Amino acid sequence: MERTGPTVRLSGLLAAATAAVLAAGALVATAPAAGAADVDLARNGGFESGLDGWSCTAASGAVVSTPVHGGAKALKATPAGSDNAKCSQTITVKPNSSYTLSAWVQGSYVYLGATGTGTTDVSTWTQSPGAWKQLTTTFTTGPSTTSVSVYTHGWYGTPAHYVDDLTLVGPGGDPVVIPAVPAGLRATAITSSSVALSWNAVSGASGYHVYRGGTKVATATGPSATVTGLSPSTAYSFQVTAANAAGESAKSAAVTATTTAGGGGGDTGLPARALVGYLHSSFANGSGYTRMADVPDSWDVINLAFGEPTSVTSGDIRFSLCPVAECPNVESEAEFKAAIKAKQAAGKKVLISIGGQNGQVQLASTAARDAFVTSVSKIIDTYGLDGLDIDFEGHSLSLNTGDTDFRNPTSPVIVNLISAVKSLKAKYGSGFVLTMAPETFFVQLGYQFYGSGPWGGQDPRAGAYLPVIHALRDDLTLLHVQDYNSGPIMGLDNQYHTMGGADFHIAMTDMLLAGFPVAGDTTKVFPGLRPDQVAIGLPASPQAGNGHTTPAEVNKALDCLIKKTGCGSYQTHGTWSDLRGLMTWSINWDRFNNREFSRNFDAYFGS
Repeated sequence: MERTGPTVRLSGLLAAATAAVLAAGALVATAPAAGAADVDLARNGGFESGLDGWSCTAASGAVVSTPVHGGAKALKATPAGSDNAKCSQTITVKPNSSYTLSAWVQGSYVYLGATGTGTTDVSTWTQSPGAWKQLTTTFTTGPSTTSVSVYTHGWYGTPAHYVDDLTLVGPGGDPVVIPAVPAGLRATAITSSSVALSWNAVSGASGYHVYRGGTKVATATGPSATVTGLSPSTAYSFQVTAANAAGESAKSAAVTATTTAGGGGGDTGLPARALVGYLHSSFANGSGYTRMADVPDSWDVINLAFGEPTSVTSGDIRFSLCPVAECPNVESEAEFKAAIKAKQAAGKKVLISIGGQNGQVQLASTAARDAFVTSVSKIIDTYGLDGLDIDFEGHSLSLNTGDTDFRNPTSPVIVNLISAVKSLKAKYGSGFVLTMAPETFFVQLGYQFYGSGPWGGQDPRAGAYLPVIHALRDDLTLLHVQDYNSGPIMGLDNQYHTMGGADFHIAMTDMLLAGFPVAGDTTKVFPGLRPDQVAIGLPASPQAGNGHTTPAEVNKALDCLIKKTGCGSYQTHGTWSDLRGLMTWSINWDRFNNREFSRNFDAYFGS
């Protein structure tokens, strides 16, 4: 969250990670004559049937009628941000066989390549723009290779490029057969609302379907999935099937798992649909100061921004009202406390939010942990607050090298924060409201990158909130990730999504509810949260932060997530009818913008 106007803080992670994507070695070769049994195996290589058979990142791929090399259509792909405009296709091949991959391209830095060959993956590229050029490369499959992925892509920051008449010539693969029934189905993690499952991979399977009580409830591309939206202390029966282009296998043997009791932050008394907002209580900016007594009744949770540390590593958190010199209309301490009690009497929750853009908090020692518990408790007691919001940003949370499992974190700043919050929860009991407001970089980016990575070199902050959320999920009242001031993030459809419209909120929220393998590791699946634990975080006005979303687009996202209607290209992994609501930065900016955000919330949910 920002104290002043919008500032984009784009981390170097995406740039660093993508710098090592490809080595630019040209492997152009003269195509050998095709053998008698050789055929073109590429599907829709001329793009005459649109993108049928192709998977393109984000919204980068489109079919155009000019320019073309042959036929009536060609692919136009446009790199944007961290998206290199990759389009790919998986093709069935034979083991120990030679193949020639070829395509006509137009544009600079256009790549053509193949992965999963079982021997040496290959690529070739063109450096100069101009007329159509043919790229060609060859490869030989390994002894057990039955499919390869062929692809084209551009380079970051370059203009759109074009691809046409792509072919893969070689021996045709064996006919696709229905895969075998999966074996080894087991429950790997159980919470009060979710069960994480895994099973043995099945040869030839392109995906899997998970059944609960005979009803299909989830799909997965790898041998694991997390089923969410379950009831506490309830036994569930699960089965799984394997599928490919030929069909679906029979169901596996069933496994039974019983969810744990209770959780989710206790009886916090929040309404079924909640509106959460941050109140600039300790500072002023262009939005103006709003007194606690003047906060409209629309707001169900009011987060006081901000409690900040005396130093980055002290753990000693302080909070005070905005100085009169900065906020001439600030109320007195007594008036502020009285207004808090009045809000609580009306059923509202008032929390202290720790951190924000300027409040870096690193609990690197047990002394800092203990100081955090003591000082936050003092703030809560002084103002009679209902709980705590964790808004750690910047460099507050990061993962030490070698800390690779979100289920068992070892980094002191992570371990001590978890311990501190558990101590506060134990002190104040089941009614203690606990919320978190991480950025997408610290949560959803964990689907691709986690910490410094298996080989080092990545930003150690990537996905760093995941172990905190996971360890505190049974104490967590609300998670409202900031869907703003974000770069493009890959969703569960393996496409990049960009902030500012319904699609971004749909994809980012669905990830939280469906769960996902961390850094692509199907043995380390982050289980989805309950829908009532999740709210969508947005800016209240164009001035409040990058990624402002119009009311129409906000409503479109709610329609998709809650009703599964109007979802656009992204299909959610469930109908999240119990989604808790919305969060915004901030109450002050909403008031500045004639209450557009809160009025829209009230109108949508009939408040």
